[in-house]
Amino acid sequence: MAILSYNEILSKCIIIYNGEPYEVLSAHIFRMQQRKPVNQTKLRHLVSGKVIEISFHQNESVEEADVCRMQAQYLYTNRGESWFAEECNASNRFSFPEEAVRQQVRWLAPHALVDVLTIDDAPVTIKIPVKVDLEVVEAPPSIKGNSATGGNKPVTVSTGAKVDVPLFINVGDVVRINTDTGTYAERADKA
Repeated sequence: MAILSYNEILSKCIIIYNGEPYEVLSAHIFRMQQRKPVNQTKLRHLVSGKVIEISFHQNESVEEADVCRMQAQYLYTNRGESWFAEECNASNRFSFPEEAVRQQVRWLAPHALVDVLTIDDAPVTIKIPVKVDLEVVEAPPSIKGNSATGGNKPVTVSTGAKVDVPLFINVGDVVRINTDTGTYAERADKA
């Protein structure tokens, strides 16, 4: 395991802070007048998803997490747990508490492939693609003459998630969703 000094703690790094795995969301090193430099960071706990702000000072260091990735298939969510199976070894099944992965799982269709981050061979969290294509299964009809303002309407996609899309989207269309923001990106395929 590598030891990172305060100025090596950069965004996208995965570190061990207080014995827990965190992903660095942002890092900003600054110096206020006569003081020593400080690295102001935002960290997201890999298991719970909780975000905290921590300042690392010049004399502080942290351990870089020894993270491995494996491909897994999303199976289902039931009774507060989301289940996955390793892609090449279907008998290796594991679950995460639904609260920990709810934001990612709502964009996953059954059998979708995800990256699973593991520390010491134990699954910690999942990473999903930034953009996913999902079919619209429920959409209110567009009202003629209402398109001049470029309005939006709520639709339901095949995973059950609700998304605001432009008025021209209909049932059967495939839309591309940005999973980081949960917003419509573009129409991938017309019904």
